[in-house]
Amino acid sequence: MIFHMLDIHEIQQRLLQGGTLSEQEALQLDDIIDAHRDEIYTLAAALTEKFGSRRFDSCSIVNARSGRCPEDCKWCAQSAHYKTSADVYPLISRTDCLKAAELNRNHGIRRFSLVTSGRKMTGRDLATACEYIRDINAEGGLQLCASMGLLNSDELRQLLEAGIHRYHCNLESAPSHFATLCSTHSIEEKMATIRAAKALGMEICSGGIIGMGETRRQRIELGIKLWEADPVSIPINILCPIPGTPLEGQEAISEQDILDTVAIFRLMHPRVVIRFAGGRMALSRDAQRKAMHLGVNGSIMGDMLTTLGAQVADDKTLVAEAGYEF
Repeated sequence: MIFHMLDIHEIQQRLLQGGTLSEQEALQLDDIIDAHRDEIYTLAAALTEKFGSRRFDSCSIVNARSGRCPEDCKWCAQSAHYKTSADVYPLISRTDCLKAAELNRNHGIRRFSLVTSGRKMTGRDLATACEYIRDINAEGGLQLCASMGLLNSDELRQLLEAGIHRYHCNLESAPSHFATLCSTHSIEEKMATIRAAKALGMEICSGGIIGMGETRRQRIELGIKLWEADPVSIPINILCPIPGTPLEGQEAISEQDILDTVAIFRLMHPRVVIRFAGGRMALSRDAQRKAMHLGVNGSIMGDMLTTLGAQVADDKTLVAEAGYEF
């Protein structure tokens, strides 16, 4: 089937009225975007305007445990399979964790996430992290998220009872591409954790990394798999090739590829927060503003305690330039 202008118009009317794309239509966006980029971009912007909040969705992370990960994800500096310059340390102290949360609170960031390396958090580390979460919740002023690997229902329930109501678990890439990037776990194992979190009533944050050698069609395939995950937030990371990892020589994707991905994801997920994550600083300021116009209405800002202040001040200016409120 070949799309014509009439088809795009019908899709526009349907999506703006709250409808959705079919899987076939989503895949066909790959066939038509080069000829109909302006129309697709215009529709993406209209969907963002209609269904998204004009208040930019900010969040920040603390890298609460780093390095020595047994998984062999080819993009990751924290994998123990590769020799990189990534920091290696056990679970951070309560003092450092609460200090990071307070810094984010003071900068007006509304969501704070504890992120840990490794296949999953278990045992004493998980229990200690839950203590930190209770302490942060007691201070108020922040919504909390966690990204702690392939947890099961009992482990997720511990987080929920401590005060975590959103769980992050990226699918990373298309099912047809993921196995070429990681052999130690699968997308279906990730989906099992996502389903367990959803069964407990937790919100889901799940997205991926683009620029890992996948095709544009495979990025759409990732977007289709995310329908199953049903996230409220989709982080889009842009690969930053890390020396020592198997993807260290991966050629960077273009700004056009990134903007196309944002626009297509907005058509596929009209109501979801699409969130800038890792790698966005490689984009020009103009491209970042364009991405916000097309569909990016959230961002992960800063990390730990060092660069947050200057980055948040700059981000607030960029957010205002793009027509959002911080």
